[in-house]
Amino acid sequence: MGQKVRPTGIRIGITRDWSSRWYATKQEFGKFLKEDFDIRKFIKSEFYSAGVPLIEIERDGDGESRKVTINLHAARPGVVIGRKGARVDQLKAELESITGGKVQLNIAEVTDPETNAQLVAENVSDQLLKRQPFRRVLKNTIRNTRERGALGVKVMVSGRLGGAEMARKEYATEGKIPLSTLRADIDYGFAEARTTYGIIGVKCWIYKGDVLEKKGGKRNGANAQTR
Repeated sequence: MGQKVRPTGIRIGITRDWSSRWYATKQEFGKFLKEDFDIRKFIKSEFYSAGVPLIEIERDGDGESRKVTINLHAARPGVVIGRKGARVDQLKAELESITGGKVQLNIAEVTDPETNAQLVAENVSDQLLKRQPFRRVLKNTIRNTRERGALGVKVMVSGRLGGAEMARKEYATEGKIPLSTLRADIDYGFAEARTTYGIIGVKCWIYKGDVLEKKGGKRNGANAQTR
């Protein structure tokens, strides 16, 4: 039986950080966890067209003085900000109603969406919703990602591909994807295409290089690359 591990989860503390950064007591933990889920669900549903691959949530303070800081990463931040900042003010008010406290909202631009695994997976799902041939979609996606400098990319789709009666799994890959190497910067994304004939899952892995700097000689039998 295959033993599979989420690429982002196994690398937390090594090449990645937590997307939620806060501490809570046993009594408050469940409440804050649900708030984080509601915040991410609301933002993704409202600004899916803006391309939001990552939402970081931080909490500091205690009691009524607790402040929530939300770092929203978007490929098209102008969609989130709106004309003269009107939409971002409305969004901040809506988030404060979810958290019941003060919210500080920071918006950062994703400078290279072609090498962001979450955005690539969402782009593939959008094309599948438009009934594009999945093999052509996989081929074009991998070519575009590699042209932007990725060292390796793998895209997998599973479900009733092309409306077939039998669900199956297909994937395309190019370059290196060292999933078992913890120093490797592996970006992972998942999306779903809710077609009329069923849900098609899309997974994407993008290898961008090693993140540990070389410190004289070899490490673990191979020279570490710098990114």
